[in-house]
Amino acid sequence: MGKCSGCICLAFVLVFSFIGPMDGLAAMYVCKDKRGKVNFTNVPGSPDCKAFSLKKRGHGRSLSRGRKSYDSRAYDKDIASVSRRYNVDQHLIKAIIHTESYFNHRAVSKRGAQGLMQLMPGTARELRVYNPFNPQENIDGGTRYFKRLLDTFGGNVKLSLAAYNAGPGQVRRANGIPPIPETVRYVEKVLRQYRIYKTGS
Repeated sequence: MGKCSGCICLAFVLVFSFIGPMDGLAAMYVCKDKRGKVNFTNVPGSPDCKAFSLKKRGHGRSLSRGRKSYDSRAYDKDIASVSRRYNVDQHLIKAIIHTESYFNHRAVSKRGAQGLMQLMPGTARELRVYNPFNPQENIDGGTRYFKRLLDTFGGNVKLSLAAYNAGPGQVRRANGIPPIPETVRYVEKVLRQYRIYKTGS
């Protein structure tokens, strides 16, 4: 199969978007020529050609939503230590990490939240978390932040979780869990996972 461009390339992409790759079809590559023109080919003519794939990627809050398998027990000791330090239920912190990043310490959301507990850069700086991808720093900073929310909302776990997801301002304005679908689902997911960890301990 030779090179294709323009309308032919568009047709190729549209067809594969709907019917998916066919068995036995040769691998395809995307190549750019010296003028920056994009071509598709099954015979890569330069090292700059890249394999072409239409596999769908996850669209969740963090990159971890592709559900790559991470060890859910990898940070148990760190979580237990930090939870004792700030007097926060370790199973709740683990449930937050599970929901936020699925234990992927390199996770980054579309909004820029980073690490296990998905700290926004501004929040991380405020908490003096200098490397949000360091698991110990991230867990410590995220737990301190959640403890602050618990203190702010009188120990109400649901409101504190909603504030962790949507921000404390949204919770105050709504005088409860904000009617934001993502936030409502987030609180439910964390509490469901919390019950699983709590009863399984």
